[in-house]
Amino acid sequence: MASNQDARMPILDHLRELRKRVVRASVAILLASGFGWYFYNPIITKLAKPVCDLSAAQKAGATHCGSLYINGVLGPLNLQIYVALLTGVILSAPFWLYQLWAFIAPGLHKKEKRYSVLFIASATPFFAIGATLGYLILPVAIKVLFGFTPNSLSNLVKFDDYLAFVMRVILLFGLAFELPIFLVTFNLIGFLRGQTILKPWRIWIFAITLFTAAFTPTGDPLTMMLLALPLIALYFMAGGIALLVDKRRDSRAAKVEIDTTIQAPTPITE
Repeated sequence: MASNQDARMPILDHLRELRKRVVRASVAILLASGFGWYFYNPIITKLAKPVCDLSAAQKAGATHCGSLYINGVLGPLNLQIYVALLTGVILSAPFWLYQLWAFIAPGLHKKEKRYSVLFIASATPFFAIGATLGYLILPVAIKVLFGFTPNSLSNLVKFDDYLAFVMRVILLFGLAFELPIFLVTFNLIGFLRGQTILKPWRIWIFAITLFTAAFTPTGDPLTMMLLALPLIALYFMAGGIALLVDKRRDSRAAKVEIDTTIQAPTPITE
């Protein structure tokens, strides 16, 4: 009985650690969602800019803004909750990314845990760059998509569907730009070698293309290309950095091996 219990303990501890990290990440997201709830109007005004000038419409007392509309009694409330939660996910990204890494870190040696600071310091700006890129391509993507509307027909868009689309694009781009950070960090801790990363490059390119096709909210080739090309470039960049790290690590290991080699005894000359 004792041996079975001892065998189960690591799994139970692992699940407790997962629960602790999930709870902390959820609390951080909820707290950051308060910011999204309080600044709801400035946020939707900024996000609606590619389609209409919501701020000008509100000041003019207009009953509509471009082709956007809200439907249903609970529509405005659901929209505010949705925007607040997704804003919380985006703003709290540094914290829940750290929780994700901290869930992996207990299995690492003390020397390898020092890369936690490097992971967070790199993951946060890369997430911000991806999210910013997602926002910047929105006007182009929306213009392309609206361009498919047949002549003499108006395209009415539910505001909640539009904001859900915008927030998903921003979040997806931010998460996608974390790929090189994970690859380089796994290489630094010795989990992946550069050759292991770059050898199946054709599979990686296919997987990245498939990922963008499956998870990009829009089905247009432009948005997929604008996400896939930077990811492919970042993948090769991460592989190149991993090769350099492996080269330094191998040369250091070879030097240690040479230094620790026992020299043959020299005969004593009388």
